[in-house]
Amino acid sequence: MQPTDDLLRAIPMFGRVSAEDRQHVAAIARVRHYERGAHLFEEGQESDFLPIVINGRIKVFRTTPAGKEIILYVFGAGEPVGAVAVYENAPFPASACAMDDTDCLVMSRRDFFALIETRPSVMRGLLVGLTHRLMELTRRLTELTGGRVEARFARLFLKLADQMGRPDPARGGLVIAMPLSRQELADLTGTTIETAIRIMSRWNKENVIHTERDAFVIVDQEALRSAAE
Repeated sequence: MQPTDDLLRAIPMFGRVSAEDRQHVAAIARVRHYERGAHLFEEGQESDFLPIVINGRIKVFRTTPAGKEIILYVFGAGEPVGAVAVYENAPFPASACAMDDTDCLVMSRRDFFALIETRPSVMRGLLVGLTHRLMELTRRLTELTGGRVEARFARLFLKLADQMGRPDPARGGLVIAMPLSRQELADLTGTTIETAIRIMSRWNKENVIHTERDAFVIVDQEALRSAAE
């Protein structure tokens, strides 16, 4: 399916380019649906296309020699996935998988670079996104390789609260409408599922974070900030 102009304007990468430029983007792009659990690409695969999340979530992960999955980042709406590899024409350095039923805007690398060679204004949004993504991935890798596990959990939830937290007095705190399993929390923080269960159980008893079926409720942000230090 070809993307609409409204869809492209909602993507930060293209939101500020001209209407004429967006028409050129629409001509080379398609909307592709991925079922939950479907892989967009595998580590080492040729980076011959650029996916940008429209809705849903995509996790980018690597698998250790021992078979453990480490999530490097979870991409949400508006974010390009694997853009650095596409830009450098390098193999994808990690794998990507849909965490939910997800729609992506997809462009072939060849068509995309042909476009930005003739329309340099399209490149500006990409450069901003790439810079922020490199900074974020660097920070994530640093968090995964050092510090106490509880501190990593606290930083993760503080980040989610900053990105998508919504005050809800009826539920007693800041609601993060992002269901994550204990295994996914463990993967995001580089630990085991047993440790994730133990920390989340204790925080629930201490009224720090309550886990609901489709969300988390942060009750005590100050406790998280103290744990994050």
